Amino acid sequence: MSIPFRVRPLALFVHLALAAVTSAAAAEAPADAGDAPVPTVTVSAARDNGFVAQHAASSTKSDASLYDTPQAISVLTRAYLDARQVTTLNEAIQTTAGVASGGYGRRGWDDYTIRGQRASESLYVDGLKLGQSNYVAQEVFGVDSIEVVKGPASINFGQMQPGGIVNMISKRPRARAFNEVGFTVGNYGYRQASFDLGRPLDAAQGKAALRVAGMLSNADDATDAVWYKNRYLAPSLSLDLGPRTDFTLLSAFNQRQYLRQQGIPVLASLLAAPGKAAPRSLFTSDPSVGPYNAIQRTIGYALTHRFDSGWTLHQNLRLLDLTLDGALVNVTGAVQANGNIARNVLLQDIGERSAALDTYAARAFLFGATSHTVMAGVDINRDNARTTSLRCAIGALNVYAPVYGKAYSACATQTNEKNELSYVAVYLRDQIRFNERWMLNLAARHDRATTTLRLLTPGTATDQDSHASTGNVALRYQATPNLAPYLSYATSFLPVAGSDIAQNPFKPEQGKQAELGVKFQTTDQRFGATLAYYALRRTNVTVSDLNNTGYSVQVGEQRSEGFEAELVANLRNGWDLSAAFSTVDARTTDDTTAANIGKRIQNVPGRSSSLLANYQFDGALAGLRAGVGVRHESDKTSPAVTFSVPAYTVADASLRYEGRGYSVIANVKNLFGKDYYAGVLSANMIGVGDPRTIMVRTVFDF
Repeated sequence: MSIPFRVRPLALFVHLALAAVTSAAAAEAPADAGDAPVPTVTVSAARDNGFVAQHAASSTKSDASLYDTPQAISVLTRAYLDARQVTTLNEAIQTTAGVASGGYGRRGWDDYTIRGQRASESLYVDGLKLGQSNYVAQEVFGVDSIEVVKGPASINFGQMQPGGIVNMISKRPRARAFNEVGFTVGNYGYRQASFDLGRPLDAAQGKAALRVAGMLSNADDATDAVWYKNRYLAPSLSLDLGPRTDFTLLSAFNQRQYLRQQGIPVLASLLAAPGKAAPRSLFTSDPSVGPYNAIQRTIGYALTHRFDSGWTLHQNLRLLDLTLDGALVNVTGAVQANGNIARNVLLQDIGERSAALDTYAARAFLFGATSHTVMAGVDINRDNARTTSLRCAIGALNVYAPVYGKAYSACATQTNEKNELSYVAVYLRDQIRFNERWMLNLAARHDRATTTLRLLTPGTATDQDSHASTGNVALRYQATPNLAPYLSYATSFLPVAGSDIAQNPFKPEQGKQAELGVKFQTTDQRFGATLAYYALRRTNVTVSDLNNTGYSVQVGEQRSEGFEAELVANLRNGWDLSAAFSTVDARTTDDTTAANIGKRIQNVPGRSSSLLANYQFDGALAGLRAGVGVRHESDKTSPAVTFSVPAYTVADASLRYEGRGYSVIANVKNLFGKDYYAGVLSANMIGVGDPRTIMVRTVFDF
């Protein structure tokens, strides 16, 4: 993968930083046995206890435990993901309090809201933003855990949507050798083969190690003609640069091909007249149009160096190269009396390259009667995205007697542009502990961003500079050894490209949130719970200029208010539990279209809940585990429609047996085959819910 010209200064900076750290490591090596001892560091962190996670260091940039962090953060461990046998990010996070995912159905991309606000573009991997948009669905097979940070988190992540972020933590080398090969089969033609191999390269130190994880899968869909092919490979390498330095190279190759599912017409499904419902398997596109082809390549590293002075330096780098091309058929009108629906074709060609570099140092010290943990950092990001799209004409489709193979014609350019985004940010945080009970977090960040929109047709460019200061203040009180209430206030910002009719550049979107919560944890750390109430406000939302067609103004405002409760437990009697409940009232509070004011935000359920219980048998049934889960979402709607997608409740079940050197797990999702709808796509289309799926996976360890 070639490095864009603008990335070369970053590469030089990284090279100099590595050289400095390596030199520092050599200079600070103990001269004799009387010097201060050097801590021993293993290749990877200790594994979490079943469903219960203790830390989210990649998201908090802190060694503090989740219990000591005054913010709502959900961590989905690898054990939890495996117990549910998830295959997509949408599926993985759908049981998290405050998160609604997959509202657009199985379209091949990740889509989700957090705390009532769209968050699909706030996707991070190993603490670094993945790109300007979510063009390629991310592969969950390659992660050790998934962290969902709720509310504005600009102090750690910079430019983001105010509801929160999803941070995926990549699998990394381990200090021991392991070999794992897996095979999965399921209904709807699901076939998957995977491997995960690890080797230590330095038996004496246990730090240098190699890991290679790979997966390929093919699947059809409950929708006619739809299919998916995924290919994934992720080599990672930890090097031994001395006892004070941890250095891991991370890379991934993610290839996806699929024929995109586009939902089903609302007048032929949810609002169909008697006898006018089309099959739920109806494909409104055309098998001859498509498929989508996407390739995402990433390479980078994670570096940590501990100095004798007490300072610890962290640096994370990732380079990304992405290409996507494909075509789909859009439904552009309602179902007519004769069953016809009007359509058009969208041809897309997208390319993106980005470089992200985050460097920060932290140190703990005493100052008078208080203890402080100070962090200071610099965050640099450059991203170039190219988008070309054409609109074409195609014949109508009859939803009751579909005929495919129609040719499209009369293609015209819709988009031909490049969007270049670069920013530099500095940030500072101080975690102050006054005594055993009181702790105060203070954080501030300042970003400077430049956005350049180049319209290749007709050949114009618009540069836009924006800057913003954001921050966070949080107070935590240790009421009892197991109970800690907290209060926090946080802000965020997100640059917006474009200008109004008077050529005034758009201001960055801003987010503000107040949160009141309490955390509970047992002394043995096998049971944890979080309760949180929040009020969030998003301003400078771009909406249509009703006085000037084709232009926008920034008067929009959205608000979310809600309550969340989560618990995870790994009980000594063999039970693993995970439960979540949330309510959210997310509405548009200001808009140029008066009818939108007071309307609920698209695909945000007012209530959602989930429960997963796994039991591990002993005695004669040792090695056997059984699990059951229930998920519920209340109705969903959109400001652009006059109908609601009904609430639904589905059940899941699993059975797992672990033998010597192998394990077999069977999952049934949507156990009772509930027919439901995922969410609103448009005034004419709704997303189809997931059908009953059966998957059996066999894993061999040797």
